[in-house]
Amino acid sequence: MITALLVANRGEIACRIFRTCRELGISTVAVYSDADAGALHVREADTAVRLPGYAPGDTYLRGDLLVAAALAAGADAVHPGYGFLSENAGFARAVQDAGLVWVGPPVKAIELMASKTRAKELMAAADVPLLAPVDPAAATAADLPLLLKAAAGGGGRGMRIVRELPLLQQEVTAASAEAAGAFGDGEVFAEPYVERGRHVEVQVMADGQGTVWALGTRDCSLQRRHQKVIEEAPAPGLDDGLRGRLRDAAVAAAQAVGYRGAGTVEFLVSAEGRPYFLEMNTRLQVEHPVTEAVFGLDLVALQLRTAEGEPLPAAAPPEPSGHAVEARLYAEDPARDWQPQTGALLSFEVPDEPGIRLDTGYTGGDTIGVHYDPMLAKVIAHAPTRTEAVRLLARALERARIHGPVTNRELLVRSLRHPDFTAGRLDTGFYDRHLAALTAAGTPGEDSARRLAATAAALASAAGAAPAATGGPGPARFGAWRNLASAPQTRRYRAEPGGTEYEIAYRTGRDGAPAPETGERVLAARPGAVTLETGGVTRHFTVTTHGDRAYVDTTSGSYTFTALPRFTDPAERTEPGSLLAPMPGTVVRLADGLAPGAAVEAGQPLIWLEAMKMEHRILAPASGTLTALHAAPGLQVEVGALLAVVQDAPAHASAEATADAPADASAHAPAHQEETTP
Repeated sequence: MITALLVANRGEIACRIFRTCRELGISTVAVYSDADAGALHVREADTAVRLPGYAPGDTYLRGDLLVAAALAAGADAVHPGYGFLSENAGFARAVQDAGLVWVGPPVKAIELMASKTRAKELMAAADVPLLAPVDPAAATAADLPLLLKAAAGGGGRGMRIVRELPLLQQEVTAASAEAAGAFGDGEVFAEPYVERGRHVEVQVMADGQGTVWALGTRDCSLQRRHQKVIEEAPAPGLDDGLRGRLRDAAVAAAQAVGYRGAGTVEFLVSAEGRPYFLEMNTRLQVEHPVTEAVFGLDLVALQLRTAEGEPLPAAAPPEPSGHAVEARLYAEDPARDWQPQTGALLSFEVPDEPGIRLDTGYTGGDTIGVHYDPMLAKVIAHAPTRTEAVRLLARALERARIHGPVTNRELLVRSLRHPDFTAGRLDTGFYDRHLAALTAAGTPGEDSARRLAATAAALASAAGAAPAATGGPGPARFGAWRNLASAPQTRRYRAEPGGTEYEIAYRTGRDGAPAPETGERVLAARPGAVTLETGGVTRHFTVTTHGDRAYVDTTSGSYTFTALPRFTDPAERTEPGSLLAPMPGTVVRLADGLAPGAAVEAGQPLIWLEAMKMEHRILAPASGTLTALHAAPGLQVEVGALLAVVQDAPAHASAEATADAPADASAHAPAHQEETTP
């Protein structure tokens, strides 16, 4: 019997496992790096053990330290969560060798599925449908497009889509280098890339007595950078025959390796409805809550019970009910190549309503650092129908209060309301086709709504500055009576992200109340709340100010503004051609031959920066000459650090340039294969 459990992980998955432990009466042990000393999962655990250091390689990837922590804290079991060492057979073996219970599949099953190439060979023997592998050295144009994948890892690392044969070998080299750096294994393989394929998976749960449950399907096709963004259960639009084939193949895969516990068998489903095995994740998945909602199960509780040797409660799983959709809320800017964001999460509130579930590792006041995946939370909606679940989730995200770094919240809401998504027309190229429209600054109507929000911010600021009749800041009443109406006052705001600027002008009347020059009627104005009437419609705005940032929340959306000085400061202008680090990170490589004096082409990738487990390309802003280079592999940089300077080439010289910029086939390619890791 498990009495004390160490979770060898961090963030939301650690918090989620602790929640089940509390319900089962199991005491909890957290581990934490120095970067996570004040993290929510540490605060929620009964006991916590420090792992000295910041980088994952020094902390959460040190199996010896994790086992020692479990023994020191008196734990008798270890749950790996997902990511990090969750699919590491050596770690599972070390846990068991130390006399601890491993809450995961048998070591042999992990070993058999650890390499995607070996797993495919095993699945072929079990008659599970596969995509035929392609030897990159012998590939021809007829084999294109190809997908290159790391044999030993996931999360999109080491993955490339190749559409041009001359680029194949250099992409193999690049993928191998990235895989070696991420997983310590540079093996990569190639398989046909299926255009407009769907990522569909089957959750399995097995006990030690031979019972295997196939818990329906999940669709995880909406992905960015080969990492999932929106998932749902059941996968929409599959006929009964295809569902049966997927279920049977998943059970066969689990039985082929003597599986026990929770696992996921992932498939690619072609546009013609043909399923192909991709891989088996020998762990709990990030998106497991949608399956839990539909089947009314606690998969973590089942993991713990099967680890204790108990059988599953029945020969067959319970009947599913309704539909569930999950959105991953990331601290990132989708409009800027998905750049991860860092900083203080000032406020974080998601409506606590029937049908809504929040799994998170953050609360308001926490800090989003640079060392780990930028996922803030998973928001899950469950309802009787898909239409209701999608609508409920979009509304919950729209009404959430999230103040601090830029997030993908707006993208999620727009994605959930996109006609292709609502109609169930899903495939892994969704963001490749629609990202520009989904991140556009907005329609004229949206601009009007944003301007109205800026007006509310200006009025709230004026209310906080205005003297009350009693002589102090006036939350409800404005300045003293005046003989003459005041001159117009103005406040300037820049919308974030996007950069659209708004100048709000208003006058203060004899009663001290402000009146916007644009004619809105002010029903109430306080430092934290403004009510306006426009076009006969009354709207309420909640305004929160942190420094020069104003966060305006409404029932139909949220807006972030930076208050601007009345006149711009010329000293703040950036010298043209400067390449600045968009986030804190580490320089991992430079373009071949890059040195001062080198000729570069507009859009050419020059520098690769790694931050929050993702690579980001720094592109040449224009064709010209590299006049300065301050970046070098291994250099750690802060946001805004000067990496290089490119001097523009004269127009006639640029027109005569003949060199092609190096292609990066993976930069904007649709994704379909991998699972994100924390």
